[in-house]
Amino acid sequence: MYFVIEGVIGVGKTTLARLLQPSFEANLLLEVFEENPFLNDFYSDRARYAFQTQIFFLLSRYHQQNKGVPALMEQGRHIIGDYTFDKDSLFARINLHGDELEMYYRVHEALGEKITPPDLVVYLRASTRTLMQRIALRDRPYERQMERDYIADLNQAYEDYFVHQAEKLSIPVLAIDTNDIDFVRNPEDLSAIENRIRQVLHLPPFQPELPLVGDAS
Repeated sequence: MYFVIEGVIGVGKTTLARLLQPSFEANLLLEVFEENPFLNDFYSDRARYAFQTQIFFLLSRYHQQNKGVPALMEQGRHIIGDYTFDKDSLFARINLHGDELEMYYRVHEALGEKITPPDLVVYLRASTRTLMQRIALRDRPYERQMERDYIADLNQAYEDYFVHQAEKLSIPVLAIDTNDIDFVRNPEDLSAIENRIRQVLHLPPFQPELPLVGDAS
């Protein structure tokens, strides 16, 4: 099985993927974002560096998934990723406009046809306030200039795509509210999330009677 953890910046995607890896005995496919040479400039001047940043991310994610997913599948193990190929278009919708956005969509559509889709998207939800707190706690240098309005816009875009339009997607979505849980420090929260994923993917062992955590699917 191949499933991915999704959510807005700071929600805990990579952390959860790493925590789930041992119990699923899975390979990890983690997003490479710190290699983007435009990222620091983008957060200081979004309008000027948006197109370069988006195109770099789009091509980087395409190459990683187009080669990485089939190669990992050949190993016969489960795969856990911390991003979907489609996520990039959610950022582009906010950061690009006019001809740049149209050109981006054309490239994204052409590349997307060659990407292996996951069997499940685990969408981690959180309020903008919670996201800003988590971003501040991890204190990455290039995120210190991140605006609250930008995170709010992203949060709305993710909600629209993974919750309100979930029925239109070809991939099942399991939405989990993370505002009041702590899967890093609370083993019960982590176990509940793992159990729900196993239920949806029909991967034993799981307990059908276990209460679901913020399930919005």
